[in-house]
Amino acid sequence: MSAAKPTIAVVDYGMGNLRSVTKALEHVADGRAHITLTAQPEVVRAADKVVFPGQGAMKDCMAGLLESGLKDAVLEAAANKPFFGVCVGAQLLLDHSEEGDTPALGLYAGQVKRFPDGLSDAAGARLKVPHMGWNEVWQTARHPLFAGVADGSRFYFVHSYYMAPADAALSLGYAEYPFAFSAVIGRDNVFATQFHPEKSAAAGLKLLENFIAWDGQR
Repeated sequence: MSAAKPTIAVVDYGMGNLRSVTKALEHVADGRAHITLTAQPEVVRAADKVVFPGQGAMKDCMAGLLESGLKDAVLEAAANKPFFGVCVGAQLLLDHSEEGDTPALGLYAGQVKRFPDGLSDAAGARLKVPHMGWNEVWQTARHPLFAGVADGSRFYFVHSYYMAPADAALSLGYAEYPFAFSAVIGRDNVFATQFHPEKSAAAGLKLLENFIAWDGQR
């Protein structure tokens, strides 16, 4: 990996807020990395680091990934280089989603489950699904990407389904709505968020800035 100016591939499989993610990375990189939005598997394989965004229905996202021919390149990247999953790009790393009864990539054991109807907060006020807006994220493990990000920082969420990894150690941070759910998962070289860092102001940009410098080691 080039320590001076790594290449970061943003995976374009037709799903996700790709322009916002790419622009946010370019902003925080400030010339310290080459940011490439790509739909080509060979470019993903050649990149030093990979960002895997996703937005929309899980079944459509998985279909887009398969039809684009990017599935194997994404799995290879998640196995051996610094890798940042965003929103559905994080959910896809688990085994299966209740959304459309969709098999996912299976990098980690776990399910993606729908928030149940009839949720309410501690005061009895109804909570809507999707969970949309700003929420606090509490860190459950030390990680280089959390450097300079205060515990309990607020990030922007838009989702009706949440990650439930089989191994609790996979969860690096949680949010509550109203019960606790995994907001960040990861292991080794992988860091993946349910929330959108590119929409999360200073705290989200700090995560992306830390990713620019991250060597994939814990």
